[in-house]
Amino acid sequence: MRIAVCVKRVPITGGRIVLTDDARAIDTQHLGFTYSPHEECGVEEAVRLIEAKGGESVVLTLGPPEAVEQLRDAMALGIDRGIHLQTDGSEWDAEGTAGALLDAIRADEAANGPFDIVFFGNESADSAGFQVGIRVAHGLGRPCVTGLKRVTVEGARVRCEQEVEGGRDVYVVPLPAVLTVKEGLNLPRYPSVPGRMRARTKPVAVVTPQRPTPRLELVRLVLPAGSGRRAEPLGAGASAAPAVVEVLARAGLL
Repeated sequence: MRIAVCVKRVPITGGRIVLTDDARAIDTQHLGFTYSPHEECGVEEAVRLIEAKGGESVVLTLGPPEAVEQLRDAMALGIDRGIHLQTDGSEWDAEGTAGALLDAIRADEAANGPFDIVFFGNESADSAGFQVGIRVAHGLGRPCVTGLKRVTVEGARVRCEQEVEGGRDVYVVPLPAVLTVKEGLNLPRYPSVPGRMRARTKPVAVVTPQRPTPRLELVRLVLPAGSGRRAEPLGAGASAAPAVVEVLARAGLL
């Protein structure tokens, strides 16, 4: 088999997000980065399939020079090689991202043969656009199944399962196919020290795609309103004791 996995460099989940002064980008100076939890499961599934059936796996990302870290992380888990679509670090919209990935996938397939499966995360952890995988599938003219919690290759077909209320929806589509997966598909492994050592020497092809003129204009970013902290003074000294008792009683602790 030949399997590709597309990942995106995103801020570590739970990190404190700060916007630039013009509110048009995230200030990344003090942020750590990773790739999305959904994509972690895509990487793990690709590695498992190649371990079981043999073949080659490739990881792709569109991002700044630093995004090679995410490619190396995936290769430390067992992915064979990487393709880095290197940008200046500015955010690309879904249409531009899908176009660049589509060109890279076509070029690799022209040289090495078609990918049986192209994995995407169901959505990225930052923008959550739900678009890139579907756009790439449309460009390749291949079946696409989204939001998957189980993937089973059965000969020349792949069985795909989505969790829905009350059970699961099951789709069986022919290969090659594009699949977007969700966290919970599997339990991703941790990279080993030997795996990280091997990842340093695995090949990463660097391509500089030309950014198309975006058809969407970014006006500004807005941070979601937090719940904030609520403090209610109960008094000072001994006079606060009855109020403390009342609060504990309301909480069912007395």
